[in-house]
Amino acid sequence: MSRMCFSILLLLFFTGVATSQSIVETLPGFPGKLPFELETGYISVGDMDDVQLFYYFIESDRNPRMDPLVLWLTGGPGCSGFSALVYEIGPLAFDVEGYDGILPTLKLNPYSWTKVASIIFIDAPVGAGFSYAETPYGYNVSDTSSAAQTYQFLRKWLTFHPNFAGNPLYIGGDSYSGIVAPILIKDILHGLEVGLQPTMELQGYLLGNPVTDYLIDDNSRIPYAHRVSLISDGLYKAAKETCNGDYGNVDINNTLCVETLQTIKMCLLQINLAMILEPQCAFSSPQTTELQWDLRVQENATMNYLLSLSRLPELPCRVNASLCLLIVWMSHNIPLEMNKISQLFSIFLLYRVSVICSPTSG
Repeated sequence: MSRMCFSILLLLFFTGVATSQSIVETLPGFPGKLPFELETGYISVGDMDDVQLFYYFIESDRNPRMDPLVLWLTGGPGCSGFSALVYEIGPLAFDVEGYDGILPTLKLNPYSWTKVASIIFIDAPVGAGFSYAETPYGYNVSDTSSAAQTYQFLRKWLTFHPNFAGNPLYIGGDSYSGIVAPILIKDILHGLEVGLQPTMELQGYLLGNPVTDYLIDDNSRIPYAHRVSLISDGLYKAAKETCNGDYGNVDINNTLCVETLQTIKMCLLQINLAMILEPQCAFSSPQTTELQWDLRVQENATMNYLLSLSRLPELPCRVNASLCLLIVWMSHNIPLEMNKISQLFSIFLLYRVSVICSPTSG
């Protein structure tokens, strides 16, 4: 699945610990004041409080005192919560159609979940987005420890925001958060059992296109392609019989299985694997790689092309175009000479352009 990671927002720009919350009233590219309250801030977590997790919080438009509170975990791992805020469920989106080649503009998302829920978008694990550690050791985290830090974050956040402690609580996320969210849920349930404060009104969790088990995920792709009529009954039957239903651990000596998977791969070559109802978008002509049953059949576009930031992909490719607008938007709003980090930022910028604007990024 396409995934947009914004760890170019690594906290290269901060030398101290921000301990207070701030209200953001305006954003570059959005006309006038934001019509909603955007709170940002840091909460320290970890054994020594040496990890600073950054968050964006937006109250529900409807009834913030009664509506659900959602903690949203973005995938990656290592993607900023900002990606969910402007590309998925948040109240803002880039205006791709209105882009004039200068400063990308932001518009309101009419389908924002903040119409009915208050949402915390967190930069987790440490190192994602603006979250950072004060020591190199602080970046040594696993899925389990990241979930524990996120649970600690949530407890502290509710302590600082007691008005939301009684709201129905949901944990949400997509992509790699399918691994971390269940661990976090387990930590929350354990905390409720032992009486940790503040109490949480946990009601459930919701995951979109989540990673679960890699082998299970991989083996589900071909049956899914068959169910949505992307491959024929005969081709699916051939794959099932020749590969014995195992499309992840393929014996290269099983020529019938390999040939069948190659045929399936060619059938799906022009299918957008992240959203089958949208066109396959690329910045360069697809280049077939070695046989990979998992259908990764395109290489990254060349850096020279990607650095032409004024050139956006065709408009039907709304996701790719919107992703690249972020790079243009950031280049307008982050002074590269700041604190002698221009060279470092440029390196991160080049790297993340290749990831964000690549049709095969995940």
